[in-house]
Amino acid sequence: MEQLEEKMAHLLRTVDDLSDIVARQQSEIDRLTRRVEMLMHREGEREAAGNGGIVVGDERPPHY
Repeated sequence: MEQLEEKMAHLLRTVDDLSDIVARQQSEIDRLTRRVEMLMHREGEREAAGNGGIVVGDERPPHY
């Protein structure tokens, strides 16, 4: 019986630790999601304003 109580206590602690980890990860995911949304909104405004000019990949710059 004592052995089962020890195992149960260990499992309960593990569950609590994992719960804390999941809660921290969810908080980080929420924060990163807000940042991505903010950056997408900012980039959308930049594109709407016509201030592009970023050279992507193998594109030649406009002076060639």
